Amino acid sequence: MQPLEIRNGTVLKRVLIGPRDGAPNFVMRLFTMKPDASTEYHSHPWEHEIFVVEGELEVIQKDKKTRVEKGTYIFVEPNEEHQFHNVYDGETSFICVIPKEGGE
Repeated sequence: MQPLEIRNGTVLKRVLIGPRDGAPNFVMRLFTMKPDASTEYHSHPWEHEIFVVEGELEVIQKDKKTRVEKGTYIFVEPNEEHQFHNVYDGETSFICVIPKEGGE
């Protein structure tokens, strides 16, 4: 696994499977977040399928906040505003699957 992006030294994104591997439809990414780290609050026209590998996340959406922990999953609809925040006292990792149109 080769890291493709580091944000502020607190969020690491690795592409596990993508177009460079010949995947025609989806990109599978692994995010690892330091304690108290967050992604940006944003939206885009594609969906996410999220599976928490380790730790605990708070998923912040326009009208709600949802906590998900190791072994659980969440679906983020297209165009839904969202943010992921690590509420665990250690690193939190999650798999995020998106359509290839979302890029790596």
